[in-house]
Amino acid sequence: MGLISRLLGETLLVGTRMGGPLETLFGEELGQSHYAVPFLAPNSTGKTILYGVNYASGGGGIMNATGRIFVNRLSMDIQIDYFNITRKQIDKLLGANQARDYIMKKSIFSITVGSNDFLNNYLLPVLSIGARITESPDAFVDDLINHLRGQLTRLYRLDARKFIVGNVGPIGCIPYQKTINQLNEDECVGLPNKLALQYNDRLKDLLTQLNENLPGATFVHANVYALVMELITNYAQYGFTTASRACCGNGGQFAGIIPCGPTSSMCSDRDKHVFWDPYHPSEAANVIIAKQLLDGETKYVSPINLRQLRDL
Repeated sequence: MGLISRLLGETLLVGTRMGGPLETLFGEELGQSHYAVPFLAPNSTGKTILYGVNYASGGGGIMNATGRIFVNRLSMDIQIDYFNITRKQIDKLLGANQARDYIMKKSIFSITVGSNDFLNNYLLPVLSIGARITESPDAFVDDLINHLRGQLTRLYRLDARKFIVGNVGPIGCIPYQKTINQLNEDECVGLPNKLALQYNDRLKDLLTQLNENLPGATFVHANVYALVMELITNYAQYGFTTASRACCGNGGQFAGIIPCGPTSSMCSDRDKHVFWDPYHPSEAANVIIAKQLLDGETKYVSPINLRQLRDL
């Protein structure tokens, strides 16, 4: 969902920073005192954008049709359109030559995208039935990878060189899926996880190809699936009391049907839950994930980690 040390997707971040737990870690451990501003925020002007811009959009995906039930979501294509605007603003701030150097050497593009393309597109009850009849899982994954290839290449042409791209997590294990499928606490839904792994295999191959074919670019693969599955499987070892129930939500055994909102029930200690709401990991879980991406080994982040990417 974010772009400048952030880039796109559900998240597209660009700049010299990243949002959420990654922003916290970069600020505390890498000495950065500024957070990436949302692109549509009133203060995303002038030199503020040199500290990073966040183009993230709830419900957004690789495909433009993804998240259509959310009306105002911004797809990856639109997020890159917005980065193109920022790119021109940086030219005006620094001059063309210095701006190009700044984007290439001092900016990290963090891209977390794909989950919504399954949850709020291909697997969406009722609305997705037509697509699933006309397009096989293989064909849909092909479409995702081909679209993402074009999007990442477009960013490269806009001078992006340092990328970290997250794969799709174990979406069959989120509280929403457990609840609507009436599973036990230690069970996950098979099809969503199968699709995620299928996409993830293709994504890793794509990033390898881009590293080989786009001179000067470094694409780092973040194994979000493995990281989140580790927390779900061994949650007690990390100080959590549940990896099934949402801290904030309503409905069913795992509070997974109704998203977090003003009328939702709230857990007493959010740091004890792997999941904040029916869909997303908690901040406590995200900090663990972020630390692995920052300094972890190739099991979780490859071919280099984020700190090494920063120092290139």
